[in-house]
Amino acid sequence: MPSTQFDLDFDGTVAVVTGASGVLGSAIVDRFHRAGATVCAVDLVEPDDADSLLEPDDRIHFYEADLTDESDVAELVDRIVDDHGRIDHLLNVAGTWRGGAPIEETDAEEFEFLMDVNLKTAFLAAKHALPHLQQQDGAIVSVSARSSLEGGEGDGPYRISKAGIRLLTETLAEENRGTVRANCVMPSVIDTPMNREMMPDADHDSWVEPAEIADVMGFLCSDAAAVTSGAAVPVYGEA
Repeated sequence: MPSTQFDLDFDGTVAVVTGASGVLGSAIVDRFHRAGATVCAVDLVEPDDADSLLEPDDRIHFYEADLTDESDVAELVDRIVDDHGRIDHLLNVAGTWRGGAPIEETDAEEFEFLMDVNLKTAFLAAKHALPHLQQQDGAIVSVSARSSLEGGEGDGPYRISKAGIRLLTETLAEENRGTVRANCVMPSVIDTPMNREMMPDADHDSWVEPAEIADVMGFLCSDAAAVTSGAAVPVYGEA
């Protein structure tokens, strides 16, 4: 299912993308770059790492930061504003999936890890970017998950962390009504090489491509979505 291209104009704006070195993050970096934005790509995985899909250029700038560390996030935001003067869009993509055991068999460390990587990163990035986003009437789009809508067996901490993203989004939208818009997207299985390797017998044609999700996140940051805030948007296609 190919990505449907449409016009976005982010010329003169600055977009911050967390988790930028991964499959989805790099697709979002590319989408905002093609729309004219200056993109600040944030990750612990550097562009020259074999696992990175980033290709920095004159409008894609890499920033290394530990988004679970508040002092690191505060310093990151200061550096970005010093370098580029503003922040218009915050794309909270940093996160990971972990299956696991039932709750009674889940280690506290595993629970804390998923809360940190999936939820705390978005909380800290939003907290420190908000003063600058408010100056620009900017937008935040975060990545939740379809599975956050209900409980399930074996991946409870993941679902809980992604449900937290939805509630964080609604809170940000309510607290910043009329200034910063906050929305999130809910993917199911994203069509990535790793997912195909893990699930070789699945119906890959029903999976959503990263570029398609990037299109929706771009739309949610655009003037076309000026009346939309506090939404959790399904992006799971036929999956």
